[in-house]
Amino acid sequence: MTIYLDHAATSPLKAEVLEAMMPYLSGTFGNPDSLHAFGREAAYAVTSARDNIAEILGVKPSEVYFTSGGTEADNWAVRCLGTGGALLSPIEHAAALSALPLRSRKKGRLCAVSEEGTVMPEALEKAFGGDTGLVSVMAVNNETGCIQPVEELAAIAHARGALFFSDCVQAACSRDLQPILRFADAVSLSAHKLGGPKGVGALVVKRGAALRPLLVGGEQERSLRGGTLNVAGIVGFAKALELAQANRESFCAHTRKLRDLFEELIVSALGDNVRRDGEDRAPNISHLTFARESEALLNVLDLHGIAASGGAACSAHASRPSHVMLAMGRTPQEAKRGIRFSFGAETTEEETRFAAATVVQILSRP
Repeated sequence: MTIYLDHAATSPLKAEVLEAMMPYLSGTFGNPDSLHAFGREAAYAVTSARDNIAEILGVKPSEVYFTSGGTEADNWAVRCLGTGGALLSPIEHAAALSALPLRSRKKGRLCAVSEEGTVMPEALEKAFGGDTGLVSVMAVNNETGCIQPVEELAAIAHARGALFFSDCVQAACSRDLQPILRFADAVSLSAHKLGGPKGVGALVVKRGAALRPLLVGGEQERSLRGGTLNVAGIVGFAKALELAQANRESFCAHTRKLRDLFEELIVSALGDNVRRDGEDRAPNISHLTFARESEALLNVLDLHGIAASGGAACSAHASRPSHVMLAMGRTPQEAKRGIRFSFGAETTEEETRFAAATVVQILSRP
């Protein structure tokens, strides 16, 4: 039996998404910026997808900018959104944290996070600097699944005259995005976390928020993001987002049941040798810290046919401790012992029980 418990890294392409994409992977091949019939057909597909995404999110189509994925969208926001310095949480994705030093030579700041992985409003208030023009806090942490109080944090940012950006890449499968966008000035999204194709995402920026180009060289995306658009990917992205938001309640109920069962089976068997990380978590993510380093355990799990991860897939080959766990006050040794198990709509109870039993069996060996 092979069991995939790494849906937070990427999710399998949904059949409905592939079906929507197929015409643009073969017959309809035109460049959407070309003025002839082939181009107009492709441009119509992009416009329809943009309109659909905007309706799902409750924003204007002109506020949706297509990107190559979540990393580009995070980079674009942190480097080019608003003016002045930026204030980030220390548990942001590396795509946001690594972009901070590149923000037009403006000073960057990090705020504190609680031991349970939450950015508290008082910590954000304390970290504000006089030059802060942008606050960035993700809606759902990609390692622990912790849900952040973005509404309160956005209100603090706005009271200080700063814009608020939220990485919603990990949130789009389990959170209603419209309330977030009522408070946030910008959010980032990625299709492949939702059963869509890899290599496409979006930065959504509300009208009135100043945004500078990150990629230049073309007039695409209102002259703010040069490059020929990925027509098939954009069509698939729109379909994946539509399905994810429409099926969100059933997805949450299903994955919460499996996650809670998985954790209970492991914790009841291992006791003090395992720790559940974070609170107020998205239902599809379980981050557990064990008594031994995660790399060896992940390798053994893989040999047993079980796919999980030590955190973000983007950092899977790094031997460094998790920056998220360190921010939560863990020691470097503890921060190397965490494993993220993430569940999908296709995950079954049988798979969940088998995976939990395998984890217990491996860790019970002397």
